[in-house]
Amino acid sequence: MSTQQEVEVSYDVGNEFFRLWLDERMNYTCAIWDGDCSLEQAQLNKLGILSDFAKVGPGDRVLDIGCGWGAALEYLVERREVAEAHGITLSSAQLEEIEARGIPRCVASLCDYRDYRPERPFDAVLSICMIEHVATPEQARRGEHIALYRDYFRRIHEWTDPGAHFGLQVILRDRIPRDRDDLRDIHWFTHHIFPGGLSLRLEDLVRSTSPYWEILEIHTRREHYERTMAAWAERYDRNAAAIRQHWGEVAFEDYRRYLHGGVRAFQRRYQSLAQLSLRRLDRS
Repeated sequence: MSTQQEVEVSYDVGNEFFRLWLDERMNYTCAIWDGDCSLEQAQLNKLGILSDFAKVGPGDRVLDIGCGWGAALEYLVERREVAEAHGITLSSAQLEEIEARGIPRCVASLCDYRDYRPERPFDAVLSICMIEHVATPEQARRGEHIALYRDYFRRIHEWTDPGAHFGLQVILRDRIPRDRDDLRDIHWFTHHIFPGGLSLRLEDLVRSTSPYWEILEIHTRREHYERTMAAWAERYDRNAAAIRQHWGEVAFEDYRRYLHGGVRAFQRRYQSLAQLSLRRLDRS
C-alpha cells in the first residue's frame, strides 16, 4: 500500500496548482467523452456512469474510497440526492479542499482504507483510480499483489449491505514499451509522480474480486484517457507562466513531462483504463 507520505507526493503539490489544469470540480481521473463536449461535461459523464454502475439512488448512503478533492462526493449529493456521502483519502490537501467546499450531507476522513471502520454499512460504493495505491511495485514483484487486492475487495464487502453495487474505475497496464525513451518515462512516472503506485493487469483485477464481488460489466476506455490527458496538458501549457512563477521550473518541467508522456502512454497502449460494475456476492 502507498504510504501517506507517498500519496502526498502525488496529490499535495498544491490545490491551486491542480486547479489550474483540471476541470472545475477537480477530477484527477479519466473523463468519458461524448463528441465535442467540454472537459467539465466529460467528467460529469464519468461520474454519471460510475454512479449508475453502483446503482446510486436518492436517499442512499454511499462511500467513495480515495475521494480526491471531493468531485464525486459533490456530484452524489447534488445530482443523485444521496442521504449521506462518505469519502476517505490519505491526502491532507485534498481533505482541506473538501472541507472548504462545505458539501452538505458529506463526511470526509483522512484515513488509510485498512484502518477504516464505518458506523453502518453502505448501500453503494465508488472507487475511482484508487486501487492503484493498494499494492506497490515491490509487493507485486514478490507476488503479494493478488492477496492485497482480494483483501481490498473483502473489506468493501464487509462495509456494504447485501445487494450493494460498486462502481470501480482503474488504470491498467497493457503493452510493455519497446522504445527505450518511453520505457524510461513510464518508470519515471511510477517512481517520481506516483511513488508506491502501480497500474493493474486486467486479469489480476478479475482474479481478485472473487469470492466477494460479481463482475457485471467491464468497459475499457483507453482512448478516453488519452483525450483526458491531452486536455489536461493543453490547460497546463496554457498556464505555464503562472506555474513556473509559483511552483518553480523543476515542478513545471516534471508535470509537463508526465502529462505529455501520459498522452503517449495511452496512445501507444502501454496503459489503458477500465470501468467495472460489480455486485456484492451474498450467500443464498
